Amino acid sequence: MRNLTKRFGDRIAVSDLDLSIYPGECLGLLGPNGAGKTTTIYMLLGIVRPTSGEISIFGESIPKRLKHVKSRMGVVPQADNLDPDLTVFENLLVYAAYFGIDHSIARKRADDLLGFFALKDRSDEIIQHLSGGQRRRLLLSRALINAPELLILDEPTIGLDPQARHLMWERLEDLRSQGTTMLLTSHYMEEVSRLANRVLILDEGKIVAQGDPGEMVADMIGFEVFEVADSPERLDTLEKTLRSCKVDTEKVADRLFIYVHEPCAELETVAISFCHVSKRPANLEDLFLKLTGRSLREK
Repeated sequence: MRNLTKRFGDRIAVSDLDLSIYPGECLGLLGPNGAGKTTTIYMLLGIVRPTSGEISIFGESIPKRLKHVKSRMGVVPQADNLDPDLTVFENLLVYAAYFGIDHSIARKRADDLLGFFALKDRSDEIIQHLSGGQRRRLLLSRALINAPELLILDEPTIGLDPQARHLMWERLEDLRSQGTTMLLTSHYMEEVSRLANRVLILDEGKIVAQGDPGEMVADMIGFEVFEVADSPERLDTLEKTLRSCKVDTEKVADRLFIYVHEPCAELETVAISFCHVSKRPANLEDLFLKLTGRSLREK
Protein backbone atom coordinates (compact mmCIF):
# COMPACT_ATOMS: atom_id res chain seq x y z
CA MET A 1 0.00 0.00 0.00
CA ARG A 2 1.33 3.41 -0.92
CA ASN A 3 -0.09 6.84 0.01
CA LEU A 4 -3.43 5.18 0.74
CA THR A 5 -6.28 7.47 1.79
CA LYS A 6 -9.96 6.75 2.33
CA ARG A 7 -12.60 9.40 3.04
CA PHE A 8 -16.21 8.80 4.00
CA GLY A 9 -17.77 12.20 3.39
CA ASP A 10 -15.88 14.68 5.55
CA ARG A 11 -14.34 11.94 7.72
CA ILE A 12 -10.87 10.66 6.89
CA ALA A 13 -10.74 6.98 7.89
CA VAL A 14 -7.23 6.32 6.55
CA SER A 15 -4.71 9.04 5.77
CA ASP A 16 -1.71 8.67 3.47
CA LEU A 17 -0.91 5.14 4.66
CA ASP A 18 2.24 3.29 3.54
CA LEU A 19 2.22 -0.40 4.45
CA SER A 20 4.28 -3.35 3.28
CA ILE A 21 4.05 -7.01 4.27
CA TYR A 22 7.16 -9.08 3.66
CA PRO A 23 7.11 -12.75 2.64
CA GLY A 24 7.05 -15.10 5.61
CA GLU A 25 6.35 -12.48 8.28
CA CYS A 26 3.36 -11.91 10.51
CA LEU A 27 2.45 -8.22 10.61
CA GLY A 28 0.28 -7.13 13.53
CA LEU A 29 -2.06 -4.24 12.68
CA LEU A 30 -3.17 -2.53 15.90
CA GLY A 31 -5.31 0.46 16.78
CA PRO A 32 -8.25 1.52 18.94
CA ASN A 33 -11.80 1.40 17.60
CA GLY A 34 -12.15 3.76 14.64
CA ALA A 35 -8.41 3.90 13.97
CA GLY A 36 -8.76 2.63 10.39
CA LYS A 37 -7.86 -1.06 10.74
CA THR A 38 -11.07 -2.47 9.25
CA THR A 39 -11.10 0.10 6.45
CA THR A 40 -7.52 -0.82 5.60
CA ILE A 41 -8.36 -4.54 5.42
CA TYR A 42 -11.48 -3.86 3.37
CA MET A 43 -9.42 -1.88 0.86
CA LEU A 44 -6.88 -4.70 0.74
CA LEU A 45 -9.69 -7.17 -0.04
CA GLY A 46 -11.28 -4.91 -2.65
CA ILE A 47 -14.46 -4.45 -0.59
CA VAL A 48 -13.86 -0.70 -0.21
CA ARG A 49 -12.23 1.44 -2.89
CA PRO A 50 -9.58 3.90 -1.73
CA THR A 51 -10.09 7.61 -2.32
CA SER A 52 -6.47 7.83 -3.45
CA GLY A 53 -3.28 5.82 -3.34
CA GLU A 54 -2.15 2.43 -4.64
CA ILE A 55 -2.54 -1.18 -3.49
CA SER A 56 -0.48 -4.03 -4.91
CA ILE A 57 -0.61 -7.70 -3.89
CA PHE A 58 1.85 -10.16 -5.48
CA GLY A 59 2.64 -7.39 -7.98
CA GLU A 60 -1.01 -7.07 -9.08
CA SER A 61 -2.98 -3.83 -8.76
CA ILE A 62 -5.98 -3.96 -6.39
CA PRO A 63 -8.94 -3.87 -6.89
CA LYS A 64 -8.43 -3.98 -10.67
CA ARG A 65 -6.62 -7.33 -10.64
CA LEU A 66 -8.14 -8.77 -7.45
CA LYS A 67 -9.55 -11.84 -9.18
CA HIS A 68 -6.04 -12.86 -10.19
CA VAL A 69 -4.74 -12.91 -6.60
CA LYS A 70 -7.76 -14.19 -4.63
CA SER A 71 -6.72 -17.79 -5.16
CA ARG A 72 -3.43 -17.00 -3.40
CA MET A 73 -5.09 -15.42 -0.34
CA GLY A 74 -6.97 -16.76 2.68
CA VAL A 75 -9.23 -14.70 4.95
CA VAL A 76 -10.48 -15.37 8.48
CA PRO A 77 -13.24 -12.78 9.02
CA GLN A 78 -14.20 -11.43 12.42
CA ALA A 79 -17.81 -12.50 11.87
CA ASP A 80 -18.78 -16.18 11.60
CA ASN A 81 -20.00 -16.76 8.02
CA LEU A 82 -19.93 -20.57 7.91
CA ASP A 83 -22.79 -22.26 6.04
CA PRO A 84 -25.18 -23.51 8.76
CA ASP A 85 -26.87 -26.01 6.40
CA LEU A 86 -23.66 -27.95 5.77
CA THR A 87 -21.50 -30.21 7.90
CA VAL A 88 -17.96 -29.30 8.94
CA PHE A 89 -16.44 -31.35 6.11
CA GLU A 90 -18.92 -30.03 3.55
CA ASN A 91 -18.11 -26.43 4.45
CA LEU A 92 -14.51 -27.06 3.44
CA LEU A 93 -15.38 -28.92 0.24
CA VAL A 94 -17.79 -26.25 -0.96
CA TYR A 95 -15.23 -23.52 -0.30
CA ALA A 96 -12.57 -25.52 -2.16
CA ALA A 97 -14.93 -25.72 -5.15
CA TYR A 98 -14.96 -21.91 -5.36
CA PHE A 99 -11.25 -22.09 -6.20
CA GLY A 100 -11.69 -24.91 -8.70
CA ILE A 101 -9.66 -27.33 -6.58
CA ASP A 102 -9.93 -30.94 -7.74
CA HIS A 103 -12.39 -32.88 -5.55
CA SER A 104 -9.93 -35.58 -4.51
CA ILE A 105 -7.31 -32.96 -3.61
CA ALA A 106 -9.92 -30.96 -1.71
CA ARG A 107 -10.94 -34.00 0.33
CA LYS A 108 -7.32 -34.72 1.22
CA ARG A 109 -6.68 -31.09 2.23
CA ALA A 110 -9.90 -30.94 4.25
CA ASP A 111 -9.03 -34.13 6.09
CA ASP A 112 -5.51 -32.85 6.85
CA LEU A 113 -6.78 -29.47 8.04
CA LEU A 114 -9.40 -30.96 10.32
CA GLY A 115 -6.68 -33.09 11.87
CA PHE A 116 -4.36 -30.10 12.21
CA PHE A 117 -7.04 -28.08 14.03
CA ALA A 118 -8.33 -30.95 16.18
CA LEU A 119 -11.69 -31.11 14.40
CA LYS A 120 -11.55 -34.51 12.74
CA ASP A 121 -14.02 -36.03 15.21
CA ARG A 122 -16.49 -33.24 14.28
CA SER A 123 -16.27 -33.82 10.54
CA ASP A 124 -19.91 -34.89 10.12
CA GLU A 125 -21.40 -32.43 12.62
CA ILE A 126 -23.56 -29.52 11.44
CA ILE A 127 -22.33 -26.05 12.33
CA GLN A 128 -24.93 -25.38 15.03
CA HIS A 129 -23.46 -28.20 17.11
CA LEU A 130 -19.99 -26.62 17.27
CA SER A 131 -18.66 -24.51 20.12
CA GLY A 132 -17.34 -21.00 19.50
CA GLY A 133 -13.74 -22.25 19.56
CA GLN A 134 -14.51 -25.02 17.09
CA ARG A 135 -16.15 -22.55 14.71
CA ARG A 136 -13.12 -20.25 14.80
CA ARG A 137 -10.83 -23.20 14.08
CA LEU A 138 -13.07 -24.22 11.19
CA LEU A 139 -12.95 -20.69 9.78
CA LEU A 140 -9.17 -20.88 9.84
CA SER A 141 -9.25 -24.34 8.25
CA ARG A 142 -11.47 -22.97 5.49
CA ALA A 143 -9.12 -20.05 4.89
CA LEU A 144 -6.27 -22.53 4.35
CA ILE A 145 -8.07 -24.90 1.96
CA ASN A 146 -6.50 -23.18 -1.08
CA ALA A 147 -2.98 -23.23 0.47
CA PRO A 148 -2.74 -19.40 0.50
CA GLU A 149 0.50 -17.46 0.39
CA LEU A 150 -1.09 -14.56 2.31
CA LEU A 151 -3.41 -15.15 5.28
CA ILE A 152 -5.49 -12.24 6.59
CA LEU A 153 -6.66 -12.74 10.18
CA ASP A 154 -9.28 -10.33 11.52
CA GLU A 155 -9.58 -10.94 15.28
CA PRO A 156 -9.02 -14.70 14.84
CA THR A 157 -9.53 -15.61 18.51
CA ILE A 158 -12.36 -13.23 19.38
CA GLY A 159 -14.73 -14.68 21.96
CA LEU A 160 -12.61 -17.75 22.73
CA ASP A 161 -11.78 -19.10 26.17
CA PRO A 162 -8.09 -19.27 27.17
CA GLN A 163 -7.68 -22.95 26.23
CA ALA A 164 -9.13 -22.47 22.73
CA ARG A 165 -7.13 -19.28 22.22
CA HIS A 166 -3.85 -20.98 23.10
CA LEU A 167 -4.60 -23.85 20.70
CA MET A 168 -5.20 -21.31 17.91
CA TRP A 169 -1.94 -19.55 18.76
CA GLU A 170 -0.02 -22.82 18.56
CA ARG A 171 -1.48 -23.57 15.13
CA LEU A 172 -0.78 -20.08 13.85
CA GLU A 173 2.81 -20.33 15.09
CA ASP A 174 3.13 -23.59 13.14
CA LEU A 175 1.85 -21.86 9.99
CA ARG A 176 4.26 -18.96 10.47
CA SER A 177 7.18 -21.38 10.89
CA GLN A 178 6.13 -22.97 7.58
CA GLY A 179 6.53 -19.62 5.82
CA THR A 180 2.91 -18.45 5.59
CA THR A 181 2.70 -14.65 5.38
CA MET A 182 0.08 -13.22 7.76
CA LEU A 183 -1.65 -9.91 8.42
CA LEU A 184 -3.16 -10.00 11.91
CA THR A 185 -5.56 -7.61 13.62
CA SER A 186 -6.38 -8.22 17.26
CA HIS A 187 -7.30 -6.48 20.49
CA TYR A 188 -5.36 -9.13 22.44
CA MET A 189 -1.92 -7.62 22.95
CA GLU A 190 -0.53 -10.93 24.22
CA GLU A 191 -1.66 -12.53 20.96
CA VAL A 192 0.12 -9.94 18.83
CA SER A 193 3.27 -10.07 20.96
CA ARG A 194 3.38 -13.84 20.54
CA LEU A 195 2.63 -14.07 16.82
CA ALA A 196 3.81 -10.88 15.12
CA ASN A 197 7.36 -10.29 13.87
CA ARG A 198 6.47 -6.66 13.25
CA VAL A 199 3.73 -4.36 14.54
CA LEU A 200 2.09 -1.30 13.03
CA ILE A 201 -0.04 0.89 15.30
CA LEU A 202 -2.72 3.11 13.75
CA ASP A 203 -4.55 5.98 15.40
CA GLU A 204 -7.04 8.27 13.64
CA GLY A 205 -6.08 6.73 10.31
CA LYS A 206 -2.35 7.40 10.64
CA ILE A 207 0.66 5.30 11.62
CA VAL A 208 1.93 6.34 15.05
CA ALA A 209 4.57 3.58 15.43
CA GLN A 210 5.88 0.51 13.67
CA GLY A 211 8.66 -2.00 14.17
CA ASP A 212 9.68 -5.08 16.13
CA PRO A 213 7.28 -5.26 19.13
CA GLY A 214 9.96 -6.13 21.67
CA GLU A 215 12.30 -3.41 20.48
CA MET A 216 9.53 -0.80 20.47
CA VAL A 217 8.52 -1.66 24.03
CA ALA A 218 12.14 -1.46 25.20
CA ASP A 219 12.73 1.88 23.43
CA MET A 220 9.48 3.68 24.28
CA ILE A 221 8.43 2.10 27.59
CA GLY A 222 11.47 0.47 29.19
CA PHE A 223 11.95 -2.89 30.83
CA GLU A 224 9.46 -2.63 33.70
CA VAL A 225 6.44 -0.63 34.87
CA PHE A 226 5.45 0.53 38.34
CA GLU A 227 1.79 1.39 38.91
CA VAL A 228 1.14 3.50 42.02
CA ALA A 229 -2.30 4.46 43.33
CA ASP A 230 -2.63 7.34 45.81
CA SER A 231 -3.84 10.91 46.22
CA PRO A 232 -2.90 13.43 43.49
CA GLU A 233 -0.75 15.33 45.99
CA ARG A 234 1.33 12.29 46.96
CA LEU A 235 1.69 11.29 43.31
CA ASP A 236 2.97 14.79 42.47
CA THR A 237 5.55 14.44 45.21
CA LEU A 238 6.59 11.05 43.90
CA GLU A 239 7.08 12.43 40.39
CA LYS A 240 9.36 15.17 41.71
CA THR A 241 11.36 12.66 43.77
CA LEU A 242 12.00 10.51 40.70
CA ARG A 243 13.47 13.26 38.52
CA SER A 244 16.96 11.88 39.11
CA CYS A 245 15.95 8.46 37.74
CA LYS A 246 15.75 7.55 34.06
CA VAL A 247 11.99 7.02 34.00
CA ASP A 248 8.95 8.33 32.17
CA THR A 249 5.74 8.92 34.07
CA GLU A 250 2.09 9.09 33.07
CA LYS A 251 -0.61 10.22 35.48
CA VAL A 252 -4.15 8.94 35.00
CA ALA A 253 -6.65 10.06 37.65
CA ASP A 254 -5.38 8.66 40.98
CA ARG A 255 -2.74 6.44 39.39
CA LEU A 256 0.83 7.07 38.33
CA PHE A 257 2.47 4.81 35.76
CA ILE A 258 6.26 4.80 35.96
CA TYR A 259 8.11 3.43 32.92
CA VAL A 260 11.60 2.35 33.96
CA HIS A 261 14.41 2.42 31.38
CA GLU A 262 17.26 1.68 33.77
CA PRO A 263 17.36 0.19 37.30
CA CYS A 264 16.79 2.86 39.93
CA ALA A 265 17.44 2.04 43.60
CA GLU A 266 15.71 5.23 44.70
CA LEU A 267 12.50 4.16 42.95
CA GLU A 268 12.54 0.79 44.69
CA THR A 269 13.04 2.50 48.07
CA VAL A 270 10.33 5.13 47.57
CA ALA A 271 7.81 2.69 46.09
CA ILE A 272 7.57 0.57 49.21
CA SER A 273 6.26 3.60 51.14
CA PHE A 274 3.04 3.45 49.11
CA CYS A 275 0.30 1.02 50.06
CA HIS A 276 -0.97 0.42 46.53
CA VAL A 277 1.95 -0.25 44.21
CA SER A 278 2.63 -3.01 41.69
CA LYS A 279 5.64 -3.81 39.55
CA ARG A 280 5.70 -5.92 36.37
CA PRO A 281 7.61 -6.30 33.09
CA ALA A 282 6.75 -3.74 30.41
CA ASN A 283 4.61 -5.09 27.57
CA LEU A 284 2.97 -4.19 24.26
CA GLU A 285 -0.25 -3.06 25.96
CA ASP A 286 1.70 -0.39 27.86
CA LEU A 287 3.07 0.90 24.56
CA PHE A 288 -0.34 0.79 22.88
CA LEU A 289 -2.03 2.75 25.66
CA LYS A 290 0.78 5.28 25.89
CA LEU A 291 0.57 6.01 22.14
CA THR A 292 -3.21 5.93 21.66
CA GLY A 293 -4.47 7.04 25.07
CA ARG A 294 -6.51 5.36 27.79
CA SER A 295 -9.89 6.93 27.00
CA LEU A 296 -12.68 4.63 25.82
CA ARG A 297 -13.23 4.80 22.06
CA GLU A 298 -16.62 4.17 20.47
CA LYS A 299 -17.01 3.55 16.75
